[in-house]
Amino acid sequence: MIFLDAAATTPVRREVIEAMFPFLTNQFGNPSSHHELGELAATALEQARAQCAAVLGAHAEELVFTAGGTESDNLALKGIALARRAADPTLNRILISAVEHPAIVESASYLRRVHGFVVDVVPVDASGLVDQGAFAALLESSRPESSTADESQASSGGVAVASIMYANNEVGTVQDLPALARLARAAGVPLHSDAVQAAGWLSLDVRELGVDALSISGHKLGAPKGVGLLYVRSGIHYEPLIHGGGQERGARSGTENVAFSVALATALGLQEAGRGAAVGRVTRLREDFIERILREIPTALLTGHRSRRLPNVASFCFPGTSGESVLLELERRDIVCSSGSACAAGSDEPSAVLSALGMERAVAQTALRFSFAHDVTGEQLRAAGDELIAAVDRMQRLGGK
Repeated sequence: MIFLDAAATTPVRREVIEAMFPFLTNQFGNPSSHHELGELAATALEQARAQCAAVLGAHAEELVFTAGGTESDNLALKGIALARRAADPTLNRILISAVEHPAIVESASYLRRVHGFVVDVVPVDASGLVDQGAFAALLESSRPESSTADESQASSGGVAVASIMYANNEVGTVQDLPALARLARAAGVPLHSDAVQAAGWLSLDVRELGVDALSISGHKLGAPKGVGLLYVRSGIHYEPLIHGGGQERGARSGTENVAFSVALATALGLQEAGRGAAVGRVTRLREDFIERILREIPTALLTGHRSRRLPNVASFCFPGTSGESVLLELERRDIVCSSGSACAAGSDEPSAVLSALGMERAVAQTALRFSFAHDVTGEQLRAAGDELIAAVDRMQRLGGK
């Protein structure tokens, strides 16, 4: 089997298992306990936090361990929006891009439905890049330009928080985050970014990026499912989503998952250490793969930006086929990829991301995404290319069924 769905998840690295194992067995203490076992756990937790902070160029106290990228996104968007509006009731708006992960889209929808926020969606171009002019205008405007009829009845006001994904999980397009952060900073608006797909492939230095909050997820990096991280810059206040014993400096109550926090720190450090070499090698392999598919399947359409994309993502549409049918045919041939975001699996609706890029429904439903791990080989991608070309040809000859 050739696994080309690393954007959905990755296997847990052996080094990660070894690092976390003691905290699942003999060093099982609760970090809030004031005895030796508890103190060992607390020390390990803070060491893990410091390791992550070093990769992000952040202060350790600016980091919160969570249960994954979805929780980190929820905590950032809801927490900052609610805290900012509590301090200033005129801050009644939220900005998100048209290509955000469902964790951001649904969090914004919740804030609109339950708390009365106005949600503005920042458009993107056909490659998935955010329209910086539109973003700047929405940051500055007193009334949302993209409000729906019912939203337009809400009181207009300032922007509480903006969220722009660093790198898209479906098409791989990478945003010019520093430029967007400068616009947000000039308008006095905190900018959060979902960096789940970027982690391990792009710099996460929050000082260079200029963001005020940033989310990552462990299982995209070789850590277990069920652990994530949220960075929030000092001075940015946010409401917790989970209340209780006040762990994580009051940001996320509940007994901390020391083993998984250690796992995330270990995985993040390993990915960062190998990032430079992996990016160059995988980018070359990705380009060879893309060029071959576009050359040998004349109807293939590359989705996302041609050059501003993640090193490990190649995504296509194949008009005249069914994406799901090609996906199943490839699996029969021992090639594992995806038809888009794993978080939207099972939906008959076309990808919201591809729709935002202006793609017709029928074409969007033919999408396939190939996403690679750091150790992907040229031989694997050549074999996958052979099978993809054959699978698409077979489906097109069968009339796309």
